[in-house]
Amino acid sequence: MIKVVRGNPTPEELAAALAVVQARAAAAARAPSGAPRTPDAWADPARVARERLPQPGPAAWSRTYWPG
Repeated sequence: MIKVVRGNPTPEELAAALAVVQARAAAAARAPSGAPRTPDAWADPARVARERLPQPGPAAWSRTYWPG
């Protein structure tokens, strides 16, 4: 069940939102249930460690997040 909790959508806006929800549900139903999911690239923890780690020293704390 879908319920509008705020605002007053037009019939066209409501139809568009419902079409998106139905398309997403159909895509999820077609996906094999036993298939392993591959993580998105942005969620991959290895992407932050692609470059060499900073060397220890007095200012090492400032280089731990922002690339130099």
